[in-house]
Amino acid sequence: MDIKVLGRLTAELNGVSVVPSAAKPRQILVLLALQTGRVVTVPTLMEEIWGEDIPRSAATTLQTYILQLRRKIAAALEGDTSRQPKDILVTQHGGYLLEVQPGQIDVQEFEQLCASGRDAHEAADYRTSAELLRRALDLWQGPALVDVPVGSVLELEALRLEEDRMAALELRIEADLRLGRHAEIVPELRVLVAKHPMHENFCAHLMTALHRSNKAWRALEAYQRLRGSLVEELGLEPSPRLQRLHQSILSADPALDTDLHHPVPFSTAG
Repeated sequence: MDIKVLGRLTAELNGVSVVPSAAKPRQILVLLALQTGRVVTVPTLMEEIWGEDIPRSAATTLQTYILQLRRKIAAALEGDTSRQPKDILVTQHGGYLLEVQPGQIDVQEFEQLCASGRDAHEAADYRTSAELLRRALDLWQGPALVDVPVGSVLELEALRLEEDRMAALELRIEADLRLGRHAEIVPELRVLVAKHPMHENFCAHLMTALHRSNKAWRALEAYQRLRGSLVEELGLEPSPRLQRLHQSILSADPALDTDLHHPVPFSTAG
């Protein structure tokens, strides 16, 4: 079964879609897919579907939703005598699990590429890191679970995935900076800073890229815009790290010059 949740939900088995049209079975399918190979307990499934207002008929209704999913799987397995729907959507003591081969869910591929990208970054292999992280980010076709109604459980999963995406994006940008690709990533960073006007790391990367592109005055402008947003919205000054970067640009610190072997002055590592 090939499942994609990083954008619009798709799930195909033998080339046939098994995505139900009804909202609650879709929630169950996604929750099982995100925990593939692990048992999702009945209470967790009920919490996702009904929240705190679990009806008395919840157990029977949940079984009905599972049956609907198995019917979709059975239709996709027509003519395939090697497997039954219960071999794929498996009943376990206390819950259910989805049996999917490794690499058939885009989230798993994303997480594996990110882990390899981080390892390459830590080994100072920035070219490989940037390439792996770019491949990971290319898997996203829109916001995670964009067309799936989410309850309290999936809401946390969507938040986790978005945080993982942002972390991968920051690390890929840092790798590109270390490779001297400052001019290439300025347009992307301008968009990110516009979308996230109080995100200090994006601003710091934009300032660094602009400085290395001989546009220090624009880097200083970016700092002032971020500072204005922070002061107006939160009553806070930029962090000491960002202030140091600002001072380095003001003083034309040679350490900020483009050099593959110089560390980026504002690291996402903390």
